[in-house]
Amino acid sequence: MSNSEIEQKKPTPLRCLVGASISGSLGYALYLLTTSIAVSFATKPVQSTNPFVINLSAAVRTLVVGVSTLATCLFAITTLGLILLAIQLVIQGFKQEEDLTSRENKK
Repeated sequence: MSNSEIEQKKPTPLRCLVGASISGSLGYALYLLTTSIAVSFATKPVQSTNPFVINLSAAVRTLVVGVSTLATCLFAITTLGLILLAIQLVIQGFKQEEDLTSRENKK
């Protein structure tokens, strides 16, 4: 592929906010899933007297809840970053407009 075929699109506040809404909804869905998994694990104890089985199940449960929480936090941080980027782009747009109007007024 040549460089002309790969066109990089610049970020806009609208694109950032659309991405943030998608990421936020996925993060919220993962949050609901994480709480559901945690409640499910808390209400269903391991039915074994073998210490190895109990320790292994505790490790697996911790790993599952941890990975789910990590994914939730990842989407939440991505959402926050995209919202902040949209705000930054809006501020930069206002500053560029002010610079253009001040240059035109000086001429």
